[in-house]
Amino acid sequence: MKRIVFSLSLVALMAGCATQSQSPSVYTAHQSQREQSVRYAVIEAVRPVTIAQQQSGIGSGAGAVIGGVLGSLAGQNSRNGVGSIIGSVVGAVGGGIAGQSIENAKSQKLGFELTYRYDNGQVSSLVQDADVQFKVGDKVRVLSGGGTTRVAPF
Repeated sequence: MKRIVFSLSLVALMAGCATQSQSPSVYTAHQSQREQSVRYAVIEAVRPVTIAQQQSGIGSGAGAVIGGVLGSLAGQNSRNGVGSIIGSVVGAVGGGIAGQSIENAKSQKLGFELTYRYDNGQVSSLVQDADVQFKVGDKVRVLSGGGTTRVAPF
């Protein structure tokens, strides 16, 4: 039974760490074969930023379950069962804190805030994953459609 709880907790923890890409090079299946409008612009500024995904709470929950189970096992040798209870509580709190820290670290990634000027003089800004490098003066394509905008190399 304890192995099942542990296995389910690990699966839940890994699922909570999955994040959706903000890359100009990654499209979801829903975004494929959808027409997008294309405008051309020139990069005016590039600023590194941290993109923090919304946390699900699965990390702290899974950590608490795993910590509680391990704490209970560690405290089983006490005479009246109090050690098991104390171990469970301490393990759950410690595991919850550790799980939240892991989820927090996994949910952050490097991004770029790109400021660009269209041919008509309008200036816009967008944040996206930092997997494509841009520098001031680069000509870019700004693709928009379906509520998503991305800046891609020209």
